[in-house]
Amino acid sequence: MSGSLVCVGTGMTLGAHISPIAKSHIEQADIVFSLMANGFAEKWLEGMNNDVRSLQGYYQEGKNRNITYNEMVEAILSQVREGKKVVAAFYGHPGVFACVSHRAIKKAKAEDLAATMEPGISAEDCLYADLAIDPGKTGCMHYETSQFMFYKRNIDTSAHLILWQVALAGDKSLGKFATGKAYRQVLVDLLLEHYPADHQVILYQAKGIAIDAMRDDKIALVDLVDAELFMHTTLVIPPCSTMIPNEDILTKLAAIDKREERIKNGPSLTLVP
Repeated sequence: MSGSLVCVGTGMTLGAHISPIAKSHIEQADIVFSLMANGFAEKWLEGMNNDVRSLQGYYQEGKNRNITYNEMVEAILSQVREGKKVVAAFYGHPGVFACVSHRAIKKAKAEDLAATMEPGISAEDCLYADLAIDPGKTGCMHYETSQFMFYKRNIDTSAHLILWQVALAGDKSLGKFATGKAYRQVLVDLLLEHYPADHQVILYQAKGIAIDAMRDDKIALVDLVDAELFMHTTLVIPPCSTMIPNEDILTKLAAIDKREERIKNGPSLTLVP
């Protein structure tokens, strides 16, 4: 019998966000590998399946996370190769800031093993709801914080800038659980090239359980260096400028509108006496 892998997301708020299809996959799996936010979530999963195996033990301070992720992938696929119906359950969305799922599915397919992903409610989804942000209004730019620092990016200050995993700002070792104030100062200096020092930014954390309060602390940009940050803290930077109309494009579009209106109305008729 050929094994299979389904990566599912359980959402951010424990028990409240899981979809019926994700729950069904977990209940029917031979083995469930879990990467949850806390021990409560792992216990909750154990109520749906008798064989739940936590992947948290692969993490170690100072250990390169790429090694950790590859070990997790191998643990998952070893059971799929044995013909097991395997589910890998991740909190939030299984494909958002969760490279294990992507690596596992890619490797499984390369070995002609069945592998799919089911979406879940992510921290980004919660962020839009909790902070009343419509990404379609002025746009949103999303970056992992360290990647944002390592590479030159074009920043549009008329859109929201959202930096994930800000507590790990500037970490090139992939082995730390947090970086210090000196690293954050480099990030702040970079942002000050585009935003005022007193620009109000938001430190956001989604609810983990229903009785929790989400975090939406508003601070000045320069105060980020001394702020209390956690692995799941996200930095949200609202716009500090307005969108600038692209007059060349607007002129071209107006000309097209005018031409199409003439075609719609048909040619004008001139009576010949």
